Amino acid sequence: MAVRLTLFPVTATPPPSSLCSFNRLSRSPHLAYFSSSSLSGVLRATTRRLAFATRSKSVATMAASQEFTGNLIREVEKLFDASLKLTVPDGTSVDTEVAASLPGKPGDYQCNNAMGLWSVIKGKGTQFRGPPAVGQAISKNLPASEMVETCSVAGPGFVNLVLSSKWMAKSIEKMLIDGIDTWAPTLPVKRAVVDFSSPNIAKEMHVGHLRSTIIGDTLARMLEYSKVEVLRRNHVGDWGTQFGMLIEYLFEKFPDTESVTETAIGDLQTFYKQSKLKFDLDDDFKEKAQKAVVRLQGGDPIYRKAWAKICEISRTEFAKVYQRLKVELEEKGESFYNPYIANVIGELDSKGLIEESEGARVIFLEGFNIPLMVVKSDGGFNYASTDLTALWYRLNEEKAEWIVYVTDVGQQQHFNMFFKAARKAGWLPDSDKTYPRVDHVGFGLVLGDDGKRFRTRSSDVVRLVDLLDEAKTRSKTALIERGKDKEWTPEELDQTAEAVGYGAVKYADLKNNRLTNYTFNFDQMLSDKGNTAVYLLYAHARICSIIRKSGKNIDELKKTEKLALDHPEERALGLHLLRFAETVEEACSNLLPNVLCHYLYDLSERYTSFYSIHQVIGSPEEASRLLLCEATAVVMRKCFHLLGITPVYKI
Repeated sequence: MAVRLTLFPVTATPPPSSLCSFNRLSRSPHLAYFSSSSLSGVLRATTRRLAFATRSKSVATMAASQEFTGNLIREVEKLFDASLKLTVPDGTSVDTEVAASLPGKPGDYQCNNAMGLWSVIKGKGTQFRGPPAVGQAISKNLPASEMVETCSVAGPGFVNLVLSSKWMAKSIEKMLIDGIDTWAPTLPVKRAVVDFSSPNIAKEMHVGHLRSTIIGDTLARMLEYSKVEVLRRNHVGDWGTQFGMLIEYLFEKFPDTESVTETAIGDLQTFYKQSKLKFDLDDDFKEKAQKAVVRLQGGDPIYRKAWAKICEISRTEFAKVYQRLKVELEEKGESFYNPYIANVIGELDSKGLIEESEGARVIFLEGFNIPLMVVKSDGGFNYASTDLTALWYRLNEEKAEWIVYVTDVGQQQHFNMFFKAARKAGWLPDSDKTYPRVDHVGFGLVLGDDGKRFRTRSSDVVRLVDLLDEAKTRSKTALIERGKDKEWTPEELDQTAEAVGYGAVKYADLKNNRLTNYTFNFDQMLSDKGNTAVYLLYAHARICSIIRKSGKNIDELKKTEKLALDHPEERALGLHLLRFAETVEEACSNLLPNVLCHYLYDLSERYTSFYSIHQVIGSPEEASRLLLCEATAVVMRKCFHLLGITPVYKI
């Protein structure tokens, strides 16, 4: 025989409404089933649980009353955190497992703790009789909250939560008044370094630098939006043995280095190739170049001035790319860290990490077939010594908690090795998910239509400036073919062509998982159909056009009108808007910009589903639907900003 025992804490008072089954704030009845033979043990366990529930009720009440911060999944987790504190026995540690429900599945969010919790507590005198009963208890202990419409349990204890449409509408209204920045997620770090772009001095930026620059800028923007102070570092290759040949070739071509200009040198890539050819073929020149390196590194003012001139001309070229892409960086190149290298190597040596090997000084690392060389056999420093020093500086001088390196996947082993050396030195924790933390954000190749590395017909790498200018030109041509040159001012035409052309190049890269290769194809990226920047920019412009055509003052509507999500398409769109912050958090945490791209495209699709069915202008729900249109446009614009894309307002 089973006895059904329902317990009410003595302080409980009946609430005015019911949300989740029998749930009533934190003072919820706890429903359990026991055999009569174990009733005395049950009563003892119940007494313990009653005391625990009384201690925990303040936590549940706090979760129920806390104001929405914009990160929806975090708010749902708080509710289930409070429920689990009431459901599990004293001393049982539980990590809340909440996920957005899959399309077509019940609920908006699902708590998946029941099965895991059952595996921990079964056989320990628990009153539960399997995962479904645990799920029912989690549901019943959920704090009352205006967020929640209904709660149900399915299968082996999956707790499905449906959000209140009224609460959703109110939260979107609040964002429209307070601004989208109130929805910014909060990450567990305050300061991060993002090391990206990093071209080499005296070499043109080419398509190979495109991915690092675009991906790094988007990661920096997402972190900045998430209230992280980001140090955007351009670790340019401005030091090393190649500068000997460059300086000597400069002296040879331009004896009066004071008069050297960007125009005089001409194409940097050609200048570099010519100096390299002479270095390879002319032994006398090679000897001069090698001596020039020594004089440069020794601080000879004439050689330092020539080096500075080459760097200055290169920076001018780099700036043309960064200006087009609207990317901001602070240069701290290899030369910046040079004065610190000797001390850092000394610290590593004092810890017994450095050994002699074939004349070089190396660090042997478990799991790698080759050691990490930190001093060459000739006594010179290399990439590893510079990168270790830069890491030391960023941790100790710049106090960064998260350091992100954005380079191609071909450098993965190098980063794995020097990260491991840093852990061996005690600079980093053993866990790669504990802060201070380092991550290598690798990316694949940019390919041509032939499936090979993207190059010109003459097999040269494609200059990035030329690539971007062609994207703008093609975009402008398409606009003129649509007659926009007759409707818009020349400035509007040029600005739109730039926004669409450059945005198309960025989005075509960012929408892919960064680890994969992708094919660079102007026709595909500039198409106004499918998952492209052109389609998304035009979708945003169409929304803005609808709002303008209504003749209503949207700022006044925000203050005087209410938003309603009464129809399925309205609710689906509203829910997707509310998931913006958790999407940004996921993209940041996993360092995957494509997550945000997928969200943006899905947002435009949900808006299309809504607009294709529901009339906006002239409908009884016009004011509400205009607010929904505005909310969609606001979130789209923030997505564009995070992706480094300039929105357009007219098409």
